[in-house]
Amino acid sequence: MIKLLASIFIKDRENHRLPAVRRAYGILCGIVGICLNVLLFAIKFIAGTLSGAISIMADAFNNLSDAGTSIITLIGFKLSGSKPDSDHPFGHGRYEYITALMVAMLIMLMGFELATESINKIITPAQVEFSYITIGILIVSVLIKLYMAFYNRAVHKKINSPSLSATAADSLSDCIATTVILCSMIISKVWSINIDAWCGLAVSVFILYNGFKAAKETISPLLGQPPEKEFVDSIEAIVLSEECVHGIHDLVVHDYGPGRVMISLHAEVPADADMLETHDAIDNIERRLRQELNCEAVIHMDPILTDDETTNELRKIVSDLLSTIGEGVSIHDFRVVAGPTHTNLIFDIVIPYDLKLDRKTVTEKVNSLISTIDGNYYPVFNIDNVYVK
Repeated sequence: MIKLLASIFIKDRENHRLPAVRRAYGILCGIVGICLNVLLFAIKFIAGTLSGAISIMADAFNNLSDAGTSIITLIGFKLSGSKPDSDHPFGHGRYEYITALMVAMLIMLMGFELATESINKIITPAQVEFSYITIGILIVSVLIKLYMAFYNRAVHKKINSPSLSATAADSLSDCIATTVILCSMIISKVWSINIDAWCGLAVSVFILYNGFKAAKETISPLLGQPPEKEFVDSIEAIVLSEECVHGIHDLVVHDYGPGRVMISLHAEVPADADMLETHDAIDNIERRLRQELNCEAVIHMDPILTDDETTNELRKIVSDLLSTIGEGVSIHDFRVVAGPTHTNLIFDIVIPYDLKLDRKTVTEKVNSLISTIDGNYYPVFNIDNVYVK
């Protein structure tokens, strides 16, 4: 159904990187989600009323909260598509994260209310009426939620949307929750054991867990999480495809919302190359990054000596030595400046965040290791951190 609707309402639907196409897919999924969740709420409310099962009523209101989730997500996609202005020069893409966080709060509130109601039913249990109509409604509900999980995940893979990924996971959890309720009714019929209120409590736990997970996933990009490894690999592949670029470092990815990414990096280029030709190559790289990855790039050129045997040999020795400090430690911008009494080895050393060493300790280790090469070598260095995975 989503494919059919996309073919009717979304122009250039195969060009998933275009912000307008991405937004159209998000709005379409939101509208379909609202309709299906309202339908599920209606049929489960009827089934819950007929059977008197608190677990079914809990699941019905869970679907109603899912409809609210779809509405807020829909609003988020609408607002995130607003054009940049003087107050927000990088656009409004983070509205998608903010609305997703609001949804997470609503989900947890609904879960808390349902947990309270289920506990009350555990204390004062009520008889559940078994009905084949109710069983049929629950089976249809599971199938609909499976379909929603499928299409949300499929569209998420196309447009890389955190909101749709969370919605897909939520739909899958709803399938599990409804299956639990279905089993409780069958158990109640076959063995005359009333576990309805306990299943309602289990459903509320699922809702609370999904709300907490959604909140965590939306807070992380707002705080500034590292980019996905696949995205970093794509950047490196494009930059290093130019023959004049010998390496990159200090890559920083600034995320202003899905589809609104700015990156900055340092590209190592031969010091003796023609500056105009190298600058032209860097311009081409920035253009490719914009076209292929839909991101704005700022690239700083770092000139390095590529044909000096002494520098190359010392770079290799220093790199191997400093790698013993810990996994992931590396150097860049290596230069050798010789003087009458000593030689300065100038470089930047990169320390991963998971390496639990303070800067003073790192400095002491670097000085100690460099002194083992030659007492006349003095290290002059900056300590950098890694901003990507």
